[in-house]
Amino acid sequence: MAGITTIEAVANAGPFAPTWESLAHNQAPSWFADAKFGIFTHWGLYTVPEYRNEWYSRNMYIQGYPEFDHHRATYGPQNEFGYKDFIPMFRAEAFDADEWVSLFARAGARYIMPVSEHHDGFQMYRSALSHWNSVEMGPRRDVLGELRAAATRAGLHFCTSNHRAEHWWFMGHGREFDSDVREPMSRGDFYWPAMPEPNEFDTVSEPAPTAEYLEDWLLRVAEVIDNYEPELLYFDWWIQHRAFAPYLKTLAAYYYNRAAERGAQAAICYKYDALAWGAGIVDVERGGFADPTPFVWQTDTAIARNSWCYTDSLDYKTLPELVVALIDAVSNNGNLLLNVGPRADGSIADHDRALLEGIGDWLAANGAGIYGSRPWHIAHEGPTQQASGMFADQAPSAWTAADWRFTTKDGALYCFCLAPAGTRELVCASLAAFDGTHQPVFNGIVSAVEQLGAGPVPFRREPDGLHIQPADRHEPLQNLPIGFKITVG
Repeated sequence: MAGITTIEAVANAGPFAPTWESLAHNQAPSWFADAKFGIFTHWGLYTVPEYRNEWYSRNMYIQGYPEFDHHRATYGPQNEFGYKDFIPMFRAEAFDADEWVSLFARAGARYIMPVSEHHDGFQMYRSALSHWNSVEMGPRRDVLGELRAAATRAGLHFCTSNHRAEHWWFMGHGREFDSDVREPMSRGDFYWPAMPEPNEFDTVSEPAPTAEYLEDWLLRVAEVIDNYEPELLYFDWWIQHRAFAPYLKTLAAYYYNRAAERGAQAAICYKYDALAWGAGIVDVERGGFADPTPFVWQTDTAIARNSWCYTDSLDYKTLPELVVALIDAVSNNGNLLLNVGPRADGSIADHDRALLEGIGDWLAANGAGIYGSRPWHIAHEGPTQQASGMFADQAPSAWTAADWRFTTKDGALYCFCLAPAGTRELVCASLAAFDGTHQPVFNGIVSAVEQLGAGPVPFRREPDGLHIQPADRHEPLQNLPIGFKITVG
């Protein structure tokens, strides 16, 4: 395991240095812009109670919160049954890494992103830094290692996320009353350091993370980098606190230089300006950009609106909504990282599985216009305005047959009608014919139209748009967007 001296030496050894000027020259892995679709998994100790969301470990210690009352009614007072007491219940008896990865590949994903450590501080991998990990406790399995091996066997890119930064304050409310968080603790202990909670977006809050905590954070992430060699590393939001800045630069240089030693590429996915522009891949949580960007980016979102982990009260999105989210991101030069939360035993619930398989069926027919594509000079048309920015997915949009998204690849144009169900003739206004007066948006030649997954279909260009008569589709595709390949010239 690399120590602080080794980490600093590697970070300064090149080709990258721990400065934003140097790190801004890192390039995203070449496969990333072509992959378009990955699977995120939030699975850990917080899944055991299957209650509300993945912040159970924090909320069960906040008096007046539903988790606080639920915990007392179900498991007993927090000084008798604390969060750590869920560990023996987390057995993962149904966990099969190959089965997970097979399902993710069936869904059409090209990369996977399991969480290595969430805010709760329970590591889902073998660690020399803390005994509170899935190898020494609970499942007694190296979950991250098994998923990496399974992804390699399946030909999927292996990535991971780390949410350790927020642990500085995540268990802090447990000090406010008689709970097990008030027990003596030191570095390496499960709840340590359990500090007072700041405003989560305050980059200058006090007490700021100490050098001891930040070194521990650096060592933990470097351990994941060295032992599991992720192709992408994702951080949640709180690393933008100013105390992390020098450690984050060191970590990024270490990660990028380690990848260079192997002749590989790597990149950090980040939010809220935690990295200097260009030093990693911009991630937009539960949202995206309104228009095509000159840089490739990623949105991470979940199959449910109200939780990232499995619970008994998930507000699921619909299959059409998820497919549109993928198309919309890709048309704007983004990737979709879609989260699914397995159950505590390691199984994936039937409805979650059905959604993933539905996406896979759609991509099997329409993937030619998704994988490896790039934005066209027009990204979208239609009356429905998609919300942009963070957390824009909290209410579904009502798409119509007049709403379209566009991509391009290998000289062809791909057009996706977002809500074609029940419409016998679709009209794409951006491909309208010359009306004798005004130059059309597309002034080229349409020589053929092919419905993806169905073959050539009748079309004609009129001054109001390209009229397409789609082929009949059967379940499971008939209520989903339709993609068309437009051959031009």
